[in-house]
Amino acid sequence: MRTLIKRVLLRDEPCDEIHIAGWVRTRRDSKAFSFLEINDGTCLANLQVVTDAGIPGSDELAAMNTGASVEVWGKLVPSPAAGQKWELQATSIRLVGGVPEDYPLQKKGHSAEFLRSIAHLRPRTNLHGAVFRTRSRMAFAIHRFFQERDFVHVHTPIITASDCEGAGEMFRVTTLPDEKISRDAEDFFGKRAFLTVSGQLEGETFACALSNIYTFGPTFRAENSNTSRHAAEFWMIEPEMAFCDLAGDMDLAEALVKFLVREMLEHHEGDLAIFEKFVDKGLRERLEFVASRPFERISYTAAVTLLQQSGEAFQYPVEYGLNLQSEHERWLSENHFKKPVTVFNYPKEIKPFYMRVNDDDETVAAMDVLVPGIGEIIGGSQREERLDVLTENFTRHGIDPEAYAWYADLRKFGSVPHAGFGLGFERLLMFVTGMANIRDVIPFARTPGHCEF
Repeated sequence: MRTLIKRVLLRDEPCDEIHIAGWVRTRRDSKAFSFLEINDGTCLANLQVVTDAGIPGSDELAAMNTGASVEVWGKLVPSPAAGQKWELQATSIRLVGGVPEDYPLQKKGHSAEFLRSIAHLRPRTNLHGAVFRTRSRMAFAIHRFFQERDFVHVHTPIITASDCEGAGEMFRVTTLPDEKISRDAEDFFGKRAFLTVSGQLEGETFACALSNIYTFGPTFRAENSNTSRHAAEFWMIEPEMAFCDLAGDMDLAEALVKFLVREMLEHHEGDLAIFEKFVDKGLRERLEFVASRPFERISYTAAVTLLQQSGEAFQYPVEYGLNLQSEHERWLSENHFKKPVTVFNYPKEIKPFYMRVNDDDETVAAMDVLVPGIGEIIGGSQREERLDVLTENFTRHGIDPEAYAWYADLRKFGSVPHAGFGLGFERLLMFVTGMANIRDVIPFARTPGHCEF
């Protein structure tokens, strides 16, 4: 069985029998031997392979160009070259898959736009290999965070008849031909069905039975926002906690952000170094900034006052009753408080029906966590647990109570205060990698006008 290059490079002792496989990054030839840099994607570093002329398979060396896949057998020995601990003295080599001259990933810089057009090949680049290793490890860290705190992982539906946010910007799922699209009763589910925008509502049902749960899955929004921060398909982490108020919700959200930032700083040194070198030279400093400082908490009303008094010429207006924009959120965390910020208690008119109405009857128990470089990374709230108030919210938002009868049942049968939030996984990845565009932290981006692969 082959040994992964990541494990080879971590060895403490040489070895007489090593079998590796991977892709050629570079090849340098001399008269008696060749140097191959081999990478198998398990880490950023390559393993240098020295192949003497005449070993089995050396007659195919000329075809082992950048991008070619190879298998190598040999001896792991200390490397005399600076900057690398080991090299592999090949005893046998085999060309597995060659590449033609038009292989698009040569040893040079490639633009992000070009790499998006060949998303099936871009994981082979150093930068995107680091991005998607980070994505995998961050997903594992998220599960670890919640499992260590006795949260139950719940799989909520991808196909739903509920619109969590009430925005109506959803992808319809149908088996009907175009000429019958309006005949809902004839459709597969006997009603209109959509791709989910959130697993929150279904998650609440499980929190009201299992206490603390979380979901981690794909969500979809048919929002025509072709920006660097929006995608039509993205992943969300949505915990929900029974017997929890807004303060407890903010505590968990802030703890999760700090946990994931420390995970990046303490366990991803190799990939963090490439982000710091090629993407954002201030990345490590910003992550350490978040990891080492307590979060500031400020009400929406007070935040609006600060923004209005700032003297800044914002592109978007700052008025009570309007949503904060990214530039406002970043000013609060980067310029004013110089630390992560949690904004809470928003006007009820700009928030969804499920958020708990505060005693002032003007605001709801909602919160957003803001971090430098991104702005909002988490949004959440205490949920409305009172049946009479929820019923009033249905009316105020123009929602059919029959469609949400099951949701109202949670308030009829053993209702409890409960709260939760949503963390956009891609937003998190943008934050910890410094990548500026959401299209570059998701394997195959779905955005307005684009659904390749």
